[in-house]
Amino acid sequence: MLEADIQAHADRIRENGFTVIEHAASPELVESLKTALLRIERDHNLGFAKTSFEGFKTVRINNLLTYDDIFWEVPLHDNVLPVVERVLDKECLLSSFCSLVLGPGQEAQPIHEDTQLIPLPRPHIPITINAIWALSDFREDNGATRIIPGSHKYDSSPEYGKAYDAVTATMPAGSVMLFDSALWHGGGANTSAARRFAFSCAYCWGWMRQQENLQLGIPRETAMRFPRRLQELCGYSVYKGQFGHIDNHDPIELLGRERGKRMVWEATDAKKARMAGQ
Repeated sequence: MLEADIQAHADRIRENGFTVIEHAASPELVESLKTALLRIERDHNLGFAKTSFEGFKTVRINNLLTYDDIFWEVPLHDNVLPVVERVLDKECLLSSFCSLVLGPGQEAQPIHEDTQLIPLPRPHIPITINAIWALSDFREDNGATRIIPGSHKYDSSPEYGKAYDAVTATMPAGSVMLFDSALWHGGGANTSAARRFAFSCAYCWGWMRQQENLQLGIPRETAMRFPRRLQELCGYSVYKGQFGHIDNHDPIELLGRERGKRMVWEATDAKKARMAGQ
């Protein structure tokens, strides 16, 4: 993605609360991801969610990185991650990654925002960026996400269960909608005769706790096979050389990698030594 495009998408997230990257993923990747989801559902006998919020006719598969290597491409995608890093920073983390497959008859989700349980006064800086991957065409009749543009700047969260006027985020398969977690939104109703396939891939600041505990949920032997950047995104990293260390060591060393950044106190001493030598 071009630098100008990265900045334009980041600016739209800050101003409107969301942006859509049309055809971000190739048709071949989209088809491979859908095929993998269907196989996993079948092989693991996975069924509908058990709560009304998650959707009684929706299949959600969490901890996706453990099921198939094809899913590793999603959090790292070159048309998505650079925009997230521009809004947050390059030391951000993967917060959660799950499938959202809405079956026919799935009712609309209540309008909500993803971090309203975090006790921060609104409005505030973006703390989580969610990437909704459309693996099917997102239409009004099959449950496309509904959003309220600009609501990330509101001074309150939505009242749960209340009806709000919202815009339907229609987009072709392969597109990705990135939005500030404070944006009011909700899944739409699927009144069509077909399933609607999607991912939710959320990122957060490196100083935040992730929604999914990826360090415990992903077996170490699996994490050791990840590309280094994906290992860092999953939490095998130290934010600003201070947050997340293990006995003053970068946790990525647990995966057999060379250490990353120095700890902040080591870096301070090294800077002093350099200045003394000048």
